[in-house]
Amino acid sequence: MAAMLSSIVRSPLNDPPVAGGVTALEVTDLVKRYPTGTEALRGVSLEIETGEFFGLLGPNGAGKSTLIHCATGLARATSGTVRVFGHDALDHYEEARLAVGLAPQELNLDWFLTLEETLDYHAGYFGMPKRERRERTRELLEAFSLASKKDDRTRTLSGGMKRRLVLARALMHRPRLLILDEPTAGVDVELRLELWRYVERINEEGTTILLTTHYLEEAERLCDRIAFINDGRIVAKGTSQELAAEFGVTSLEDAYLELVGRKELSRARAEVIP
Repeated sequence: MAAMLSSIVRSPLNDPPVAGGVTALEVTDLVKRYPTGTEALRGVSLEIETGEFFGLLGPNGAGKSTLIHCATGLARATSGTVRVFGHDALDHYEEARLAVGLAPQELNLDWFLTLEETLDYHAGYFGMPKRERRERTRELLEAFSLASKKDDRTRTLSGGMKRRLVLARALMHRPRLLILDEPTAGVDVELRLELWRYVERINEEGTTILLTTHYLEEAERLCDRIAFINDGRIVAKGTSQELAAEFGVTSLEDAYLELVGRKELSRARAEVIP
């Protein structure tokens, strides 16, 4: 399996990997205001470097998914700019979208398609030739230990297999930026560790990754840098150690609890209470 994973991000569909100098994702003064007047994003600015594993943490409703939706064309920003490897993701959506693979939190699979059909149809959306789609589908089904299920309907899969299929689908067109929105939500410990190995290997092979998660140990294990988002604003960013220092605490967990105003839940604080 490790050997297969080492090849699943090679030979990208569109542009070759960039050695340096081009930011993978650049978000500048992004605002998303709904007709109701609710502002989901309030001037968000963020840069993710090519090859980086970047974490985005925040409470429910903080703006994480809205930011992802604006970056992938699923939502239209009110103002601001989003650039993906230099391509304007708002006004030149097609070029930017080719460079991005999205594994959403929701298992948005067509329950009547087989696994093979799921990957093949997705690749077709990105213009991959039939022969390449067939080869890539076989490669990914092997890499994610799903080959024996290729003719099964997706509705028959276990929860863990569905998660793996969603990740395989996101990688189908060899994106240079992979966005993982709560990829391990609701899965057991064994699958979580398995998925960590998958995405670590993908990142090592050169794919830039943006991860949103509520699991702080996941962010600490995987991410080079982390940004805290709250109430539609980026309020802090840096390494785990830098964030802890900025909030005057000793761990990423305590920094997060400070962010959401729940420092009384700190395990370090509980240990000193007589």
